[in-house]
Amino acid sequence: MKTLLVKEVRRFMRVPGQTVLSPLISTSLYFLVFGYSLSGRGAHEVEGVPYLSFIVPGLVFLGLANNSFLNSSSSLFINKIQGTIVDLLVVPLGPLELLAGFIGGAMVRGLMVGLLTWAVATLFTGFHLAHVPATLLFLLLSSYTFSVLGVLAAVWAEKFEQVNFFPTFVMLPLTFLGGVFYSVRELPTPWNHVSLFNPIVYMVEGLRYGMLGSSGFSPLWGGAILLGVALVATGLAWTALRSGYKLKA
Repeated sequence: MKTLLVKEVRRFMRVPGQTVLSPLISTSLYFLVFGYSLSGRGAHEVEGVPYLSFIVPGLVFLGLANNSFLNSSSSLFINKIQGTIVDLLVVPLGPLELLAGFIGGAMVRGLMVGLLTWAVATLFTGFHLAHVPATLLFLLLSSYTFSVLGVLAAVWAEKFEQVNFFPTFVMLPLTFLGGVFYSVRELPTPWNHVSLFNPIVYMVEGLRYGMLGSSGFSPLWGGAILLGVALVATGLAWTALRSGYKLKA
């Protein structure tokens, strides 16, 4: 398992410009463009928090979730289409050890991008960390959850475009409509009510509570949703790896 984990980390560290710096620059540009342009339009504070500081947790979550998902999904899918996944299935590694290897590598990349995004943001907003345990919990649980979802997407997909279906048509719209750049409680009716069905809202607000000490919803909602998704996704991924579903030719 340790060998697989080290292999996964080395895989994305061979191309740091593509796997770490590129998403870091993209997320930082969101911060600079949206933050400064909206601040200049009068959005100086949201729920009592300066707007630039308000969007930092959402952008950290955005970089962390996307890169955790992309790392595990791309790595497992490439092994699958090249046929090398069979080599991993026959070695003396159980499904939980295989999961730990792929998920561990994806979490390292997701956390690296998320923490670097946070570090860049502190240059403009200063350092804010209201609740250390809550922040660590949401960072770790978010990266784990989206890493497992990436494994599931890779198992299900048969083409590259299917791997990109979930991040493009599910994660991206839910994240951008999930309160990263605004407070959903300040939306006009009925959109403020519709947004409550978006689970990303509670995940972003949970991280916002940990980092800023301010949140529109109880962080328990975000933690419960992340934990529930993580448990279900882990069970499905373990079953797929154990049976070799769509992995064995």
